[in-house]
This record gives sequence, structure tokens and C-alpha cells, in this order.
Amino acid sequence: MVTTQKGFKDNLNTRDFIGYGNKPPKVAWPNKAKVAINFVINYEEGGESCVLDGDSQSEHLLSDIIGAAPLKNARSLNMESLYEYGARVGIHRLINIFKDRDLPATVFCVGLALEKNPSVGELMKKANMEVSSHGYRWLDYQNIKRDIELEHIEKTIEAHQRILGETPPGFYQGKPSINTRELLISTNKFKYDSDAYCDELPFWVHKNEHKHLVIPYTLECNDMRFATANGFSYGEPFYQYLKDSFDCLYEEGADYPRMMSIGLHCRLIARPGRIQALKKFMDYLEGFDDIWICQREQIADHWIAHHQ
Repeated sequence: MVTTQKGFKDNLNTRDFIGYGNKPPKVAWPNKAKVAINFVINYEEGGESCVLDGDSQSEHLLSDIIGAAPLKNARSLNMESLYEYGARVGIHRLINIFKDRDLPATVFCVGLALEKNPSVGELMKKANMEVSSHGYRWLDYQNIKRDIELEHIEKTIEAHQRILGETPPGFYQGKPSINTRELLISTNKFKYDSDAYCDELPFWVHKNEHKHLVIPYTLECNDMRFATANGFSYGEPFYQYLKDSFDCLYEEGADYPRMMSIGLHCRLIARPGRIQALKKFMDYLEGFDDIWICQREQIADHWIAHHQ
């Protein structure tokens, strides 16, 4: 899925503090939308750190045990149970909400999680969701060897092809290494990756003659803040944060349309006391005609077609 163009310098391993600056491209989203809105469901349950899968410690991140510490060479049954909720209950609640409202969504799906619960992948496809890759494991790849990370990327491609009959259109490692993006480009399989938080519009990066599309993601319009000490304690602040973010982008979108990503986790937002906030925000969006609620792959296709 990588495009080629001669004459571009390799900027894959440099930092860019300029971006589009004060002159972002005048984006013409479909429907003359002032904001392109993408809901992302992170399906990680079963791919997290667990000694049953050969890991050296238990999982400790993004659960209702805030501040949990990993257990070395031991299981954390409470943590395992909280993750299992996301696969047993949470994902189904989310799929049903998007299906009932006929809203598009993207799923960042961990390969091993899909292998452990392939039926849920079939439900995602029946709900017309874009199922992109969240890597093969939900691990920190910072210190994982390059060849092992490439093997994991290839394994998650194979899992998607075997279970869903397709290659994932996009990729989000979540906790990438310095090698991740270069390895993705080397496979020539993905339209985009989302391991970036540096912009509100897609952008291109270059590796020699290859052009690679990056669609930035979010860690702040994200229910992960229900699992942090200084985050959301109940649903209403999450709704208000989403609403305020949208209102700002919508106002600015009269001149320069942008993109809004919303990150969701099955074991977090899908709890009964939180899900109402998501539905309330969806209700709020119904009052706007000039927005584009879309999948990430649709954003990629639009950018490839109109912003080379």
C-alpha cells in the first residue's frame, strides 16, 4: 500500500516541529464536512501481558485497578478478569450500539486477541466495521528485537487474513519501537499507521522513494483517562470533553476542516456507568449535518486521492 515518489529525502527518523504550521491544507471532506470524526474501538483483550502466553509478568495498564504494579512471573487474576470483561461483555455492547445507530467505526484489533476470540471478529465485519491491526500483542515494543517485531507484524497480517479474509488496512502498535514504522513500510501491506499524536490532519512521511501515510490518533479524547489517577471519574466529564473538543474543531472547520479521533476500550467505556456518556455524545452529533463520521480507512482513501 506504500506509494513511491522519487526525490524525497528520508525523514522517517527525524523530528518535525513545523508540520502544516499556520497554513494547513484546505481539506474538502465528503459532504462538505467541517470535521471528520472517527470512533476507534481498541480490542486488546487476550493480547495483553500474561504469563500464560509466555510473558515474564502480568498486565498492569489500563484497567480499573489504577496504579497496579506488574507481578513478576505470576498471574494477576483480578487483572485478567477485568480484561476478560472487555471480550465477554464490553465488545458486544459497543458493536450493538454502533450497529443500532448505523454508525461507522474503526477497530484497532490485537492479532492474538482475535485468534482467541475469532467469532468477535466476524461480528465486527457483520457490523461493517473497519478492522485494522493493533499489532500481534499489546506489549511495549520499545526493547523488543527488530526481527521479533517484524515476525509479530507478519503474524497479525496472517491472523487477519485467516480469520477475516482480508489484510488489515491500517496499523497502530500503540507502544511502538523506533523500528515500527520502517518495518510496516517494508511489508508494503498497509495504507496507513496511527502511531502519532502530533497533528489533527493526516500527513506523509518518506523512506527513500517510499511515501507512507500517517493518520494521527489521540490519547486525550480517549476513555483510557478513566483508568488514570487524574482522568475522568465518571461519564459526564468524558462527554463534556468530547463535546468541547468537537465544538472547537467544528468552529475552526468553517475555514480549515480537521479530524477528530475518539479512542474507546471495551473494558472501560462499555461499563454501564460510562457508556451513557458515549451515547450522549452520539446524540449530540445528530444535530449537525455538515460532519463526516467515518472509518480511518475512508480518511486514508480520501487523503491518498486528494492530498498526494
